[in-house]
Amino acid sequence: MKVVLVLGAGLSSSSLFRYLISHLKENDWRLIIANASIDVLSNKYGSIADVELLKLDANNKAQRQQLIARSNLVISMLPASFHVEVARDCIDAGIDLITPSYVSQEMKALHDEAIQKGVTIMNETGVDPGIDHMSAVKIMEEIDEKGGKLTSFKSFCGGLIAPESDDNLWHYKFTWNPRNVVLAGQGGVAAFRQNKELKYIPYNQLFKRTERFEIEGYGSFDGYANRDSLKYLELYNMASVETMYRGTLRRPDFCQAWDVLVELGLTEDGYILENSQSLTPRQLLNAFLPYHPKDSVETKLQRFLREDRLHLYPLFEEIGLFDNTVPIHSEDASPARFLQALLEKSWVLKPEDKDMLVMLHEFGYLLEGRKYRLLSSMVSVGEDRHYTAMANTVGLPMAIIAKHMLKGYRNPGVHLPIDRELYIPVLEELKTWGVEFIDNLTEIK
Repeated sequence: MKVVLVLGAGLSSSSLFRYLISHLKENDWRLIIANASIDVLSNKYGSIADVELLKLDANNKAQRQQLIARSNLVISMLPASFHVEVARDCIDAGIDLITPSYVSQEMKALHDEAIQKGVTIMNETGVDPGIDHMSAVKIMEEIDEKGGKLTSFKSFCGGLIAPESDDNLWHYKFTWNPRNVVLAGQGGVAAFRQNKELKYIPYNQLFKRTERFEIEGYGSFDGYANRDSLKYLELYNMASVETMYRGTLRRPDFCQAWDVLVELGLTEDGYILENSQSLTPRQLLNAFLPYHPKDSVETKLQRFLREDRLHLYPLFEEIGLFDNTVPIHSEDASPARFLQALLEKSWVLKPEDKDMLVMLHEFGYLLEGRKYRLLSSMVSVGEDRHYTAMANTVGLPMAIIAKHMLKGYRNPGVHLPIDRELYIPVLEELKTWGVEFIDNLTEIK
C-alpha cells in the first residue's frame, strides 16, 4: 500500500482530496491529511476508510520528518514559506514532493542534491502557475513541430465570479486570499518584453496600462501585467521571442477603479494609521482627500476622479466607502488592511454563488512567410462554494500529477510539469473535468 501525505488543507484542498479519495481503493493507496486543525476535516473525511487525519504543527521539524518517513509521496499545501524546509525533509528521507508554488531560488538550489538522492520535487503544479505552463508549452511545441517560429507570447489568468453570480459593479468577489488581491503588484516593478524592447511598469502605473480581450460567450476582460515576465524566457526556451508578457485578468472597470484606490493611497501597507481603530470608512477616505472647509467627502472624491472617471463613482459607493456608522477595523492597521476589511464585507461569496477561472494565451508566429495569431482560452466555472473553479483548477492538476508519480513517473531534481510525458496525460484528463482550452487561429494580413 502506497501512502500519500498532504500537509495542509487550505482553500484549494477540497478538489485535491476528492480526487485522491476516489482513487484510493482501486490503487491500494492510503491518504494522510495533516493540518493545524482537523475539526472540519473530521466531519467530511473522518469516516472514510484509508484516510487518516492528524493535527500538524508545521514548525515542528521532528513531526514533519516522522510523517514524511511514513509516506511514499508528499503534497505540500502549506504556505509557500514552508516548502523549502519540507523539500529538505523529503530529500533526506528520499521521498518525492509536489507543491503548487513558484520555484524560489532556495528551492532551485536543492536541484543537484535532489538528483543525487533520486527525489523528484515537482513545483508550480496548480493553475497559475501550473496549467498555464502545461497548456502553453503544448502549443509552443506544436508550433515548432510544424515549422513555425514563435514571435510573441502573452498569457493571462484571473480568478473571477461566474456570470450568473456577478451582481456587483466591480464584477468581482474574493475567491482567493483577499490580502493577496489587495497587495497585488506591490513590492516590485512589472517587467516584460514588447517588440524586442524591455518594458517596465511601476506599481503606480500598473492598473492604468491594461489590455482588452474578448472571449466568445463570456465578453470582455482587461489584463494588467504581472511582476516579472522575463524569467519565463528561459523557462519556455524562447530567448529570441519578440514579445513576452504575463498578466492578470479582471472585468472592465475593475482596473480603472482600483487605480483610483492606488492613487488615493488606500492600498499602502507600509505604515499604521493614527487612531485607526476608531476610523469609519468615510473618515478613512476623507483622510486621503484634500482638505476643503465646505465640500463633502462625496464632492471631493468626484473632483479627484475627474470627468473622465466619474462613471466609476458608483463603484466606491457600492463598497461602502462613504459609510460613517461603525469603524472598519478593531486594531491599528495600515490603509491596505482597512481596505481589505471593507472589501471582505462587499465581495463575499454567497452560499449559492459560483466562481470562474479564466485563462488566456495569445501566440503570434510565422509559418511559411505568413503571420498567425492563435488565441487559446479556458473558462472553468465552479460547481459550488466547496468545489470552486479555483479549487478545481489548483487541486485537480496536483492530484493527477500525484497519480502519475505514484504510478511510476520520476524525474529527479527540482522541476516544473513541462515534460511532455507528464503534461500531455494531465491536460487530457483535465478535459474530463471541463478544464479545456478552445483555440481560435487567425491569419494576420
